[in-house]
Amino acid sequence: MENYTMLTDFYQLTMMQGYFKSGLGQRRAIFDMFYRENPSGNGFAIMAGLDQLMNYIENLRFTEEDLDYLRGEDIFSEDFLQYLRNFRFTGDIRAIPEGSVVFPNEPLCVVTAPIIEAQLVETTLLNILNHQCLIATKAARVCHAAGPDSDMVLEFGARRAQGPDAAIYGARAAVIGGCSATSNVLAGRMFGIPVKGTHAHSWVMSFDTELEAFAAYAAAFPNRCTLLVDTYDTLGSGVPNAIRIFNDMRAAGKPMGYYGIRLDSGDFAYLSKESRKMLDDAGHHDAKITASCDLDETLIQSLKLQGAKIDNWGVGTSLITSKDCPAFGGVYKLVAVETGGAMAPKIKLSENPEKVTVPGEKKIYRIYDAKNHKIKADLITLADETINEAEKLVLFDPKAPWKKMRLAPGEYYAKQLLTPIFKDGKRVYTSPSVMEIRDHSTRDQATLWEEHRRLTNPHIMPVDLSQNLYDLWQRMIYEARNGH
Repeated sequence: MENYTMLTDFYQLTMMQGYFKSGLGQRRAIFDMFYRENPSGNGFAIMAGLDQLMNYIENLRFTEEDLDYLRGEDIFSEDFLQYLRNFRFTGDIRAIPEGSVVFPNEPLCVVTAPIIEAQLVETTLLNILNHQCLIATKAARVCHAAGPDSDMVLEFGARRAQGPDAAIYGARAAVIGGCSATSNVLAGRMFGIPVKGTHAHSWVMSFDTELEAFAAYAAAFPNRCTLLVDTYDTLGSGVPNAIRIFNDMRAAGKPMGYYGIRLDSGDFAYLSKESRKMLDDAGHHDAKITASCDLDETLIQSLKLQGAKIDNWGVGTSLITSKDCPAFGGVYKLVAVETGGAMAPKIKLSENPEKVTVPGEKKIYRIYDAKNHKIKADLITLADETINEAEKLVLFDPKAPWKKMRLAPGEYYAKQLLTPIFKDGKRVYTSPSVMEIRDHSTRDQATLWEEHRRLTNPHIMPVDLSQNLYDLWQRMIYEARNGH
């Protein structure tokens, strides 16, 4: 893991020196990381990036080279630089586990630490979580469009990602969101992700004929033979030549394993249907058809509505860059500061109502329908509150408190979402494998109602406040506005 200690905004370091000089650096504070709007017009987001965040926190160290660089800025005092020489993160972090479905305005990650430490981690924490949550959410949209009748959605975006880290960790996030495999070999090795790939047009062009190219590839990979059929003429030569190779393999008694063709251009609806007929007529009913080239969830949904006969979807640029929505928008806000030995809630007001923060240390409860195990709402409470499932639960919209949902005992159950990740600077959480996180994400997405999963104009999941938290929020708004 590369040391990302210096991957921070300059003002984090100037604030740190300010806290250090004022003697307030060890004052404990609580910061919430959350986002305000689902990306891509989605009805939810997918939590991702926690494993990389944990590695970052564990490796927070200022090297002598770092200190020399900062000394050269001629703004930092020598006693502060000596403090940085021995800097370690000593705080607590709670977070929602990776792969979980999450919603706007609820804390995905909560940092409780001396304020000088909590301030430093803001930039990199946001960088990591914003990127991976964004790509995982985009992948969830693409996979939902492909539907359960598709064999695989494959992440093919390494060459279009904004740099190596974006390609590597984007592939990881895409698999968490639902992709079955990646073309990125380094991501496959690092994270235990299945890797898939066929061949390029250059392979076909490097031989004298298309048929020779296909025969050579089939000889090299008889058990994983997927042939790219659109180099010259998809239906006129590509598919017929592929069928000829498949016929020869079958006649020779070769076990063919997973085999088929790939389409990379043209009208996928028409070409896939015609290709399917040709393959079936030749007796290759088990041959798979893969499509790639500028696919996204909208095009995939349209192709399926047109009856396209596509089994696998290779999605590159639009997925790895989240092309239609290039930023997640997560923020990191101070919600409490230690005062007189206790945590005092803090609030940020704004001329934009949606930017007013919710104060205090919190829990998040996910409320499920007891009959069908679907999510009914998320409820944010103060840290000392608990839900008694034997009692009636009343939920209300904090923006419109007269809108209420009343749940009788037995109609619902609740689960806490925030999990301890670090305690006193020590990691206390073991991250599952990426494929285990993917399985968790699949199960968690299944707890959503279909209305929340639709790609266009989805229903918005309620994220409510407990009465005590709502009352605190309203009181602090009033006091701030009236000079108390």
